[in-house]
Amino acid sequence: MMNIKINATITCTVLLLAFSIGCQGSKDLDVKPVTAEPPAEEVSLQKNLPFKFGAAISAGLMKSRAAYRDVVTKEFNSITTENAMKMSFIHPSADTYNWADADFLVDFATQNGKRLHGHTLNWYKNPPAWVTSFQGDSAAWEALLKTHIQTIVSRYKGRVASWDVVNEAFEDNGTLRNSIWVQKLGEDYIARCFQYAHEADPDALLFYNDYGHEYGPTKRTAILNLVTGLKSRGIPIHGIGMQMHTRVNRPDADLAKAIETAAATGLLVHISELDIAVNPDNDKNMVWTAALASQQALKYKNIVKAYNAIPKAQQFGITTWNVSDADSWIPGQYSRPDWPLPFDANYERKPAYQGILDGVK
Repeated sequence: MMNIKINATITCTVLLLAFSIGCQGSKDLDVKPVTAEPPAEEVSLQKNLPFKFGAAISAGLMKSRAAYRDVVTKEFNSITTENAMKMSFIHPSADTYNWADADFLVDFATQNGKRLHGHTLNWYKNPPAWVTSFQGDSAAWEALLKTHIQTIVSRYKGRVASWDVVNEAFEDNGTLRNSIWVQKLGEDYIARCFQYAHEADPDALLFYNDYGHEYGPTKRTAILNLVTGLKSRGIPIHGIGMQMHTRVNRPDADLAKAIETAAATGLLVHISELDIAVNPDNDKNMVWTAALASQQALKYKNIVKAYNAIPKAQQFGITTWNVSDADSWIPGQYSRPDWPLPFDANYERKPAYQGILDGVK
C-alpha cells in the first residue's frame, strides 16, 4: 500500500508541474489553431463547362469495363445511346423488341442524374431484315413506322429527354436519300416521324441529326431548308444535331460557319457526334506524337469556342461519339491508326481534354 500511495503522489505532482508549465508557455507563445485547407474542386467536363457535355456510350462497355464506366460517371452529364436504340438492335423482328441494353442505359442515366438522348428513331441504314422484306400497302408501311416510333418513345416517356428522330436523310450532294422510307412512304415521311414521336411524348425535345454541315453549303443548305420548313409548318421539331465527325485539317472557318448557320434557325443546336481524326489520309504507319496532340487540342478548343458563342438558350450541348480512343469507330472503319477522342486508350485525359476546357475561357 505504501508504494501505491507514493506512486500516486509522484504522478499527481508530475501532472501538476506539466499543467503549470503548459499554462506559463501559452503566455509566451503565439499559438494559432491549425485548420485544414479546403480540398481543391475536382475538374471535370460536366462541372467546368457552361453547357451539357456528353458521350455516346456502349451498354456492353458500361457493363464490362470499369474504367469506361468510371469516366462516363465522372465526366459527363449527358449520354446518348450509341447503338442500343437503333432499329436493328431494339426491334430485330416484327413482334420482338430487345429492351435490355436500352433499359440499362436509361436506368443508369436516371440513377446518376444524367440527361439521356435517344438515338435514333429512324435511319436509312441497316434496317432489320423484317423491314426490308415487309410486304404491305402504304397504310401498312405507315402503321409499321408509327408503331415502331411510338412503342419506343412511349416506353421511355419522361425518362428520355430528347430524341434524334430522323438521322442522315440526305446524300452529300444535298438530295434526299432514296431510302426504303422514301420509297414506301414518300418524302414527307420525315415530318410524320416527328409528329408520331411528339404524340408519344409531348415533352420530349425532337432533333433532326446529320453529318456534313461543315463540308460546305451544298448539304448544309438542304438540311437547313428541311428543318426550317418543318418549323414553319408547325411540325414539332426543337433542334438540329450536327454530328461533326471532323478532322484536324478542316478549316476553323468551315466549322464556325456550320455552327453559326445552325443557330440561325432559332432551334436548339447539338454537336451530337464529335470526334476529331488526326489521320484523315489513312497513313497505316502513323504514330501518336506531341505535335498531333497539340493540333487536335487546338481544334477541339476552336470548335468549343465557336459553339460557346451562340446564344446560351440554344446550347443543347456537345456530345463526343464514344469515350476513348480505344472505343472509337474510326480505326476499325478505315483500317488505320487514329486517336480522335479526348481520352486515350487507357482512359487518361489527353491534351484535347484541356482544349475543350480552354474553349470556354
